[in-house]
Amino acid sequence: MSEQDTDQGKRQFLVAATTVAGGVAAGAVAVPFAASMLPSERSKAAGAPVEVDVSMLAPGERVTVEWRGKPVWIVRRTKEMLETIKANEGNVADPLSKKPMQPAYAANETRAIKDEYLVVVGICTHLGCSPVGKFAKQAEAFDPNWQGGFYCPCHGSLFDLAGRVYKNRPAPDNLVVPPHKYLSDTRILIGEDTKGA
Repeated sequence: MSEQDTDQGKRQFLVAATTVAGGVAAGAVAVPFAASMLPSERSKAAGAPVEVDVSMLAPGERVTVEWRGKPVWIVRRTKEMLETIKANEGNVADPLSKKPMQPAYAANETRAIKDEYLVVVGICTHLGCSPVGKFAKQAEAFDPNWQGGFYCPCHGSLFDLAGRVYKNRPAPDNLVVPPHKYLSDTRILIGEDTKGA
């Protein structure tokens, strides 16, 4: 083998090795760059439906989950709590839920698919504060005849146990009922509407 053939072989090897190394380096740079253009897990979760198991929720209790960066309350109402909804019709501004603060399938007296479970976004419709649950039927500083519901201590808005706003309060609308559906008797999917609704 001549010296010229050896040099040519070395040159071809070095060109091939450099090409392979350059390709690997370009791939190593391109993969994270391309991956950074995809939505993050957090941003996917922010808009994704949230599944909630309500089997552990005792009557009269509330659980809070996050959906699209907002607190969503699920309240398992007792028979007594449901009775106060009818009794409060004269106190609330939109007793028949005519304003579009809920999907059509929740535009009813209890603002729910199943009367037992209230599903609402836990943000006051006045200035975006978070009301507190005051479920006990007892005299309160803000209402001596309180029947139970939600009280916003920031500006005094009141909501009944169906999330309907009381008359003559700062909040203009009922609490928002998010789209949701039941996957089973005890599993709720928040963020997707009931089929055919």
